[in-house]
Amino acid sequence: MSETSVVDWGLARTVARRVGGRGPTIGREGARQAVEELRLGADVAVDVVRDLTGLRADVPVDRVRVVDRSRWVDANTDAFVTVIEPLTKRLRRDTAVGAIGSRVAGAEIGAALGFLSSRVLGQYELFTAPDVEPQLLLVAPNIVDVEQRIGVRGSDFRLWVCLHEETHRVQFTAVPWLGPWLREQILSTLDGLAAEPGELGKRLGQVFAAVVGALRGLDVAKALEQSMSEEDQELFGRLTAVMSLLEGHADVMMDTVGSDVIPTVEVLRQRMTERRTNPKATEAFVRRLLGMEAKLAQYRDGAAFVRAVVDEVGMDGFNKVWESPDQLPSRDELHAPEQWIARVATVS
Repeated sequence: MSETSVVDWGLARTVARRVGGRGPTIGREGARQAVEELRLGADVAVDVVRDLTGLRADVPVDRVRVVDRSRWVDANTDAFVTVIEPLTKRLRRDTAVGAIGSRVAGAEIGAALGFLSSRVLGQYELFTAPDVEPQLLLVAPNIVDVEQRIGVRGSDFRLWVCLHEETHRVQFTAVPWLGPWLREQILSTLDGLAAEPGELGKRLGQVFAAVVGALRGLDVAKALEQSMSEEDQELFGRLTAVMSLLEGHADVMMDTVGSDVIPTVEVLRQRMTERRTNPKATEAFVRRLLGMEAKLAQYRDGAAFVRAVVDEVGMDGFNKVWESPDQLPSRDELHAPEQWIARVATVS
């Protein structure tokens, strides 16, 4: 690792693994059963999500990876390196970043990743290296941890999580322009944050907050928009609106499934809602620190938009959102779905 590297990524991995820990102890047989049920749930979710969304997507052979927290950290650290490598090169060129600064940045990013590694249930990892296909990750220890904490049937909860994450996979594979477009928007946002070389040293914290926010869907707009140009604010607003749409769409799909698919689905909805809205004091503090309260708002805002549109024009009308980037809702339209319906869904 060069002394002038902006982030000590090795340290970030180490810190993330220490902060994240290993998760609940369930024994070899319990772990084997959890992995098998998650893989089965991922297979079942394919047809269920296809029927619910009306979207069609090819299913790759190894489309799902059931991972532990350490492997989640590895995948996400690799994603960070892949996405922000052009930015780190600029920062090395335009600023004097010493070993101490590199280690501080690595420790800060590692701490954030470590906390997230103990909370994330799954994700569709779009930001992989050029030679690696996007992949669906299910974090087994976290899924088991949550089902134990809220006291629900493990097999039902595991399938329910699979439905949410499979919806994300379908979004990006059934809509081939979406992944490249989203990646371009994120890179443009980061490039805008680092547009003034003389300010780069002062704005490292903002830049990395944006990286964390963009890759993990955390809304850091309030902290960042104060230093953005009007053009960058518009771009960032559109990005956060789309992230809300994607999360809300997945939430609605998992909530639409009936008891014929998941017998205890009503109990799952009730207890997960309680968990989201009534966190323990320590977790509530860390959520605010990382911007995760805004992440939960994304679920609510996006889901409200999707439900309003589907109620008004049906799923076929809603699916016009996937036809092109111009059909995506703006931030204003996300909070006023009737405006999006008038602009897009009612046009023949």
